[in-house]
Amino acid sequence: MTHTDEQTWPATFGAADADAAWLLCDRHDPDAIAFTLVDADLTGRDLSFGELADRSRRMAAVLAAHGVRAGDRVAVLMGKRIELVVTLMAIWRLGAVHVPLFTAFAAPAVEMRVEASSVGVIVTEPAQRAKLDGLDGRTVLEAGPRLDAELDAAEPVTGRVAVGGDGQLVELYTSGTTGHPKAVPVPVRALAAFSSYMVFGLDVTDDDVFWNAADPGWAYGLYYGVLGPLAIGGRNLLLDAGFGVETTYAVLERFGVTNFAAAPTVYRALSRATTAPTVRLRRASSAGEPLTPDVVTWGKDALDVEIRDHYGQTEQGMVIVNGWHDEVRAPVRPGSMGRVLPGFRAAVVDGQIALATDSPLMWFTGYVDAPERTAERFTTDDAWYLTADIGKVDADGYFFFTSRDDDVILAAGYRIGPVDVESVLATHPLIADVAVVGAPDEVRGQIVVAHVVLVDGVAAPDDLVTELQDMVRSRYSAHAYPRQVHVVDSLPRTPSGKVQRYLLR
Repeated sequence: MTHTDEQTWPATFGAADADAAWLLCDRHDPDAIAFTLVDADLTGRDLSFGELADRSRRMAAVLAAHGVRAGDRVAVLMGKRIELVVTLMAIWRLGAVHVPLFTAFAAPAVEMRVEASSVGVIVTEPAQRAKLDGLDGRTVLEAGPRLDAELDAAEPVTGRVAVGGDGQLVELYTSGTTGHPKAVPVPVRALAAFSSYMVFGLDVTDDDVFWNAADPGWAYGLYYGVLGPLAIGGRNLLLDAGFGVETTYAVLERFGVTNFAAAPTVYRALSRATTAPTVRLRRASSAGEPLTPDVVTWGKDALDVEIRDHYGQTEQGMVIVNGWHDEVRAPVRPGSMGRVLPGFRAAVVDGQIALATDSPLMWFTGYVDAPERTAERFTTDDAWYLTADIGKVDADGYFFFTSRDDDVILAAGYRIGPVDVESVLATHPLIADVAVVGAPDEVRGQIVVAHVVLVDGVAAPDDLVTELQDMVRSRYSAHAYPRQVHVVDSLPRTPSGKVQRYLLR
C-alpha cells in the first residue's frame, strides 16, 4: 500500500494540480488488487488497479461522447458491481462530479437528487432502470449489452483532468433525518482525511483482508469502501447482494476477512443470530450510531475482537475514533466514541461537539447553494464547525455522544440523551431493537417514550413495561425511565440504517 506519511497527505491531496484519477488509481502498482467483487452466490473475482485503469479509460470515452465535461454532475444508480467502480473512476478522469444514488431509494428520492444537482447523465443497471422513467431530458446509460458495445468501440481516453485539491469529486446528499437532504461537496483534498481514518482509525495494513460492508451510496461506504482504499492503494471487498446474517458470516469466513467495518445494526443482527461464527477478526469497527454495551460484549466473546466505536458525519468523514493503529490505540472507555483522529482538533462548543476549522485535514466549508443552512453549522467567527451533536469531553480527551441536538429530551429540567436510555433497554433479552424519543407532557415538558421491537416469535409478557422501566432506573437514572413503552413491528430508519426519531416523535 502507498501509506504516504501523514505529514504529506494535505500537500499531496490538496495540491493545486491534484489529479484524482492519478491519486486514486494510476499511481498504484497495476498488478495490485483494487477490489474483490463478490457476487450473491459468493463467487469472487479480483479487479487490479491496471484493469480498473484500462476499463475506466474506455468508460470515460463513452461518457465524453455523451457530453460529460469537467465539472458536470454524473449520477450513478447501481449496486456494488464492477461497473460501479469503473464508472466512478471514469467520472473522475474527466474531472466530473459523482452524485451517489442509493439503490434502496424510491423514485422520488432519486428524482430529488438528480434535479437538485442538475445531472445530465445517469449510469444505472437493469434492476434500477425503472426508477428513472419519469426523468426527462437526461441521458441514461444502462449496464448491459448496449453499453458493452459502446465500450468495445470506444477509443480509450489517454489524458486526465486535474481539478486540484479544491476541485469537487462528489456531491453527496445527507440522509435527511432532521430535514430535507443537503448537498455536501466533497473535494479532492478530503482524501487526506479519508487516508488518516483508513490508517489510524481502521488500521488497514498490507496483510489485511479488509471489508467495509457499508453501501457506497452513503458516506461511510463511499468514503471508506471506495475512496479511502483507493487513496492508500489497498482493496475492499464489494458484495453485490443484500444484507443477510448467513451471507455476512459466509463472506467473512470464505474470504478470510481480518479487518471488518460495518454499522451497529449489522453487528446487532449478527449478535442476535443463532449461527455461531467461526471467523476471528484482527480488527472490527463500527460507525453510524453509538454501539450499545451488549454488542461490544458479544464481539469480544463471539469474534474474539473488541468492536471499536467511531464517530463522524457526511460533512467531515470520521473524526473522533477509538483508533486501532499502534500510534493512537488506547483503552476504550465505556460509552466513549474515542479521541480526535490525527489531523483534526475538536472540542465541545455551546454543548455541541465541534471541529476547529483550522485543522489540517478539515475540508468541509459549506453546503451547495445553501448559505443559511451553512451558517447554522459554523460559529459566528468561523473558528468552529458545529456538528449539531450534543456531547461532552473528559480531561483525557475522550468524547462522549449524547444525542442529536433536536433529539434531546427535556424532562422536568433535565436534558436526557436517548442513546443513554437505549443502551440500557437494548440489553434486555427480549428486545431486538429500540429507539427512544421525547413526547409532550403538560407537567414535565416532555417524557421519555421507548419504542421496542421484540425478538422474533416472542410475545410481550405482562410485566415487560415494568421491567424496562426498572432497568433504566437501576442502570442509568431514576429521572430517565420511559413513562411510555410501545411494542412495534419495526423502527423507521433511513436507507443507511439511522433511526428516524422525528417520525416516532
